[in-house]
Order: sequence, then C-alpha cells, then structure tokens
Amino acid sequence: QVQLVESGGGLVQPGGSLRLSCAASDSIFRGNAMGWYRQAPGKQRESVASITSRGLTNYADSVKGRFTISRDNAKNAVYLQMNSLKSDDTAVYYCNAVLFRSSWGQGTQVTVSS
Repeated sequence: QVQLVESGGGLVQPGGSLRLSCAASDSIFRGNAMGWYRQAPGKQRESVASITSRGLTNYADSVKGRFTISRDNAKNAVYLQMNSLKSDDTAVYYCNAVLFRSSWGQGTQVTVSS
C-alpha cells in the first residue's frame, strides 16, 4: 500500500526554484511532525526540514534562508519550497514522519545544473 508519494522534482538551473509536494496517508500524517529528507548518490540520507503538526519548523543549516517547509492538514500534504538552488542540492528528496516513520517512498529527483 502506497502511503507516501513525492512529486514536483525536476531539472532546474542554479539559482532557480522548485516546489515539492508530498501526499501522505492519514495514519502517517495526522498529529505527526513531518519532514523532508534528501539523499545524493554515495551519500547518506539527511534531514532537510521538518514541521510539527502545529507548524513549528526546523531546517538544516545548509538550506536555511532558501527552503521553506509547510503543511496542509486538511489535505494530508507537505510542501517544500526551494529557492536559490545550488548544485549541492541535487538529490532524491523524500518525505516521511519525523518519528514512527513508515517505509520510504520512491522520492522525487531534483537536479540542479546549467
């Protein structure tokens, strides 16, 4: 059963923007803090941003001031607005609950290149 579906990735030039979306099942989303994670080839998966059920946010130092996480509790959706993208942002991006995580989804590829 598919419980996490990421979308919105693509190819973008350095300095450009993308908006990622995550559709989550009710059992994963409701009442839980949600986060965005990314994994580049040969690298470990890392936390990018998180947001509690009431909207408290946290960001990795590498994306502060450039990325914004948000959620729509009525739609079981999490978003990641990415601005001023750099080549180092190239990775597969995943969403999941911060605690009590489900299996990872397929993620969405973000490639930053000129």
